[in-house]
Amino acid sequence: MSAPINSLNSAIQHTAVSPEITYLFTAILALMILTLAFEEKIHAKKSLIVLVYAVISLLLGSYYHLLPFGDIILPNGHHLSIPVYIPGIDWGVIAIIVGSSLFVDVTSRSGLFTYVAIKLTKASKGDTLNLLWFYGIMTVVFSAVLNNVTAMIIVGSLTGVSLKKLGKEDKLLGFLLVEGLLTNIGGLLTLISSVPNIIVGNAANISFVTFFVKASPYVFVATIITIFMGSKLFGIKKIQSEEERVLSLEKVKGFDENDGIESTSFFYFALVTLILFVATIATTSILPVVKELGMGFVALAFATLMLIQYKSKVDEFYKAIDWDLIGFFMALFVVINVMEHAMVLELIGKGINFIIGSEESLVGTGSLLVSAAVASSVTDNIPLAAMLAKILGASATPSTSPLWWAVIFGANLGGNITPIGSASTLVAVTIIHKYKIEMSFIGFVKKALPYAIVQISLALVYVLFFL
Repeated sequence: MSAPINSLNSAIQHTAVSPEITYLFTAILALMILTLAFEEKIHAKKSLIVLVYAVISLLLGSYYHLLPFGDIILPNGHHLSIPVYIPGIDWGVIAIIVGSSLFVDVTSRSGLFTYVAIKLTKASKGDTLNLLWFYGIMTVVFSAVLNNVTAMIIVGSLTGVSLKKLGKEDKLLGFLLVEGLLTNIGGLLTLISSVPNIIVGNAANISFVTFFVKASPYVFVATIITIFMGSKLFGIKKIQSEEERVLSLEKVKGFDENDGIESTSFFYFALVTLILFVATIATTSILPVVKELGMGFVALAFATLMLIQYKSKVDEFYKAIDWDLIGFFMALFVVINVMEHAMVLELIGKGINFIIGSEESLVGTGSLLVSAAVASSVTDNIPLAAMLAKILGASATPSTSPLWWAVIFGANLGGNITPIGSASTLVAVTIIHKYKIEMSFIGFVKKALPYAIVQISLALVYVLFFL
């Protein structure tokens, strides 16, 4: 997830909070997670569940005087009056989801995604296992150079087209779940692939090149293992008989990638715009002017550019936005923000600090990685990473220490344990629902947990013995 409005949050000073109040809010957070786990039983959408807890958290936060009310003084001396729950929402993530969704939706009208999907399907020769490898690798690369949410939206859209063409919609769940998990693997590849990487990398003075060199062996192995597991657990097999291979090859030869192209000029416009979109998102952090506005602005700006092509019918695209997903994220950010003021995240940080111990050891480092993963699976990994980085920095931990990498791997991989652990896994679940496939909170955990256990175990071995 992107960083919240740090300029506003940095002005907030925590008041003294009694342990009893912190424990109360910890219980509320645990109860929210438990309620989400039984969403199917209570027949309620995720957004409504979390909205209820957001309202409860805000009321209790106000009652116990935990929340900062009143004007916020900006650096230029101006007073800004904002409702207390507004700064807690990560508007960068909201903008990325809305902008990317609109951009992909309009771009798909050009036939570009159908074209790319059919090209990939042809390259796979109709073999779904080959296709899984193609999309899996694409997901990791996109997640490394873009952001996890945009990568999942684009790859998820292409996957649906390919499998529908092959008549293999029954494999859609396996593809989308594996792609969702791979977004967090790809997010480990570079220093700028995820916000926790940036926070911890800067605190530890890890250079871009050093980060890539140390992270890439794990990403390479974890990608192969994740795709291999996906093929086995979801029965995505290579074509066995020669007869079936010939039939599949004949079938894909009959696919025409130009079928969905109604306007050649719009197709090429969409192609150029997509390339520019990917390039701009990938270089936002170094582009003059744009870097101040962020990835959310880039996504919305390119969405606006594409919407101009349908200027008289833009309301059709607005209606297609997944407002349930947007509502869920907004409410979740509010809950996490209140938890931060209630010192719940600090309590988690203290617990992890206790686990590490006073001296660096294999047990302490391994415990830190696992604890960070578990904690980030149910809370925002950004403040958690910031807190842990602060703890390690205060202890004068050397930049070569594996403790830094324990935080990096734990904060990223924790997103693969639950659907609320990262924005991209939740987007994957949303796309799964879009194709009328049932996937509850518990259902996700049951299917994703084997992958998460293997990925975190692999990370433990790598961090403890190879870094």
